[in-house]
Parts: sequence; structure tokens; C-alpha cells
Amino acid sequence: VRLRLSSFALIAAVGGFFAVVLTSAASAAPTADDLAVPRYAHVFVIVEENKDYAQIADGVNAPNIARLAKTYGSATSFYGEVHPSQANYVALVGGDTFGIHDDDPFFCRPRVYNAECSQVELDTAYANHTVDAPHLGTQLDAAGLSWRGYYEDIPAPGSLVPFATAPGGEADGALGALYASKHSGFLNFRSTQLDPGRAEHLVGFDRLGADLASGNLPAFALVVPNQCNEMHGALGKSIPADCSFLDMNAVIRRGDAVVDALVRKIQASRAWGAPENVAIVVTWDEDTGTRAGCCGSDPASAANFGGGHIATVVITNHGPRGVADPTPYNHYSLLRTLEDAFGIRTYLGHADDTAKGVVPMLPLFRR
Repeated sequence: VRLRLSSFALIAAVGGFFAVVLTSAASAAPTADDLAVPRYAHVFVIVEENKDYAQIADGVNAPNIARLAKTYGSATSFYGEVHPSQANYVALVGGDTFGIHDDDPFFCRPRVYNAECSQVELDTAYANHTVDAPHLGTQLDAAGLSWRGYYEDIPAPGSLVPFATAPGGEADGALGALYASKHSGFLNFRSTQLDPGRAEHLVGFDRLGADLASGNLPAFALVVPNQCNEMHGALGKSIPADCSFLDMNAVIRRGDAVVDALVRKIQASRAWGAPENVAIVVTWDEDTGTRAGCCGSDPASAANFGGGHIATVVITNHGPRGVADPTPYNHYSLLRTLEDAFGIRTYLGHADDTAKGVVPMLPLFRR
């Protein structure tokens, strides 16, 4: 039996069986702006880490990103959902933080204690970090479209390790890790964890290079550099100086160069020169710690109080140029726009909150 779900489908493992529980709220009809978002053949979303809007927009340490924003398009009032990082990635692909408001690994659960789940004993509202809900990938699967997460330094395709240290370096631990599953987004969903094709969906940057060269590109690509290259920074003897938490200006400069190289590689692909629409979005998970938010953020919510003002740049092959869009947006707005761009009209979670100001990013994606 094929079910067409109008909103969330919660899939819970009960006694070895899976139960499908539908929420009561139906997804609202698309607006005129939703219908005006053009179809896109490919969208690449590159996620950077933990920087304020001003740190990027002023161009001092991120001249390449500032140039791309000026040349193509910039969302000048874009916000994260919460601090710290992990839940913002989950929100981007799932439409909700699902109560997550820490960086404990995806396998952590309430009242189950281990060394990796450091917050479980401290937080009375601790959420299950494995989510039983649909996400953008499952939506794309249902639409017959492909998706892939490209993670620099993931130990192996489909890996379930929480973090991985520098190749050839000492075991610095989580602070010295290059790959971190908390920046996966997709891995927090049970359907991804149990997916027999997980090794095709969660891959490394070697696969990104091969896919760009071959033209075998997914419709949606989430591109996450390692923690030295995404402006996060790290600590440890094997960590280079321009990745150290002790020099964030250098960390930004390093990340800016990496973003520029990634954008150039995508723009050199055959897909970029084709008639079909292609977009590259460069965004951040959160800022350095402010609680600013928009579009349904709730200061009283532990997991949706606002993740701060962050930069977001939209680069299109056939779309607008020189646009500075002041509309308030967040990751839910970006998710709604992605759903529109792929012809999906069932909006996940808070991506459906038009009454709270969640709207598609039409000025930056229109052709």
C-alpha cells in the first residue's frame, strides 16, 4: 500500500515492527511565491560553521565569499535555529530540531548513559538524537530524485562513527577530529541509519570529485568540509595553525579559500553550463552564540530559540545577479525553497509555517 503523507510520518520501531503515525496537521497549499520558484536540476548546499554574519560579510577574512555574495545573491537577514551546531543541520534537512539542543552523537537517547552522550545526565529535557520522521532525502526518494551528503574525511562511505581524527595524526579526540557526525544532518534520522544504500548516500569528497567529473550528480547535495575547512576549528598536535581555535581569523581565511575552490569546481562541471538550473548555497549552521532568530523562533524554547544572524549566499547558473535580499529567513525557509525547487509540495515541519514567516527564498532563486 502506498501512502501519500500530507505532513509528518513518524516511524517507530515497536517489537521489531514499524508503526506509521500520522500527525493531524495537513501541509498548507503552496503560495504564489512557492509556485514561482523554478525547477532546479541540482542544488549544492555547502555548510560552514559558527560565524557571525558580520565576520563574513565585511570581506576582511572572507573576500571570496563576500565577492560571491555581491556578484550573485545574499540573504542578509538569515538566522540559525539554536545553539550548538547539530540541531541546525537536522532542521535544514528535517524541518525541526526535534528537541535536540546539544552536540551529543546521533545514537544518544534519554536515560541511556555512556561517555559519548555527555549531556544526558545534565538535561531533564534530553531528546532522542535518532529521529523517527521523514527528511528531505526521503522526500526526494519518493519523487524519484537522487540525493547525497558529501562529508570531507568521513572514514568510509556510510560510516556510523561519531568522529574521526586526522589521517596519520594522533588520536586527539573530539576536539581534534576532522570529521564529526554532528555535522551530518541526515545521520540523525533512523531511516538513514537503517538504509541499505547508506554508503551511496553518505560519501566523502573523493566521491564529490568523481561525480563532478562524470556528471553523475544528485539532485540535492549537502557538502560539508572537515572541521578545519568549514571555519569550525580544532585543537591538537596534528592540527595546523590556521585551523586552531586560537586564531579564528586564520580559520575564516582557510574556510573562505576552501569554499572558493568548491564553488569553482562545481562551476567547472558540465552541469553548470547546461540549460537546466543549478544552484550553490553557502550557509552557516549558527553564529558565535547570540540568540537572534526569526520565522517561528521561540525564546522560551530550549531547542528553537534562535541560532543567531548568519551569512547565506546563493549562486545560480541562470538566476539573478547582484541581489541583496533583506527578507527574514532561516534553515526552514531554505528547506521550503529546496522542496519547491524539486517540485515537492508537502513541506516538512516548520518549513510549512508560513503563518510564522517561513517563506521561499524566491528573490535569490528566480530565473
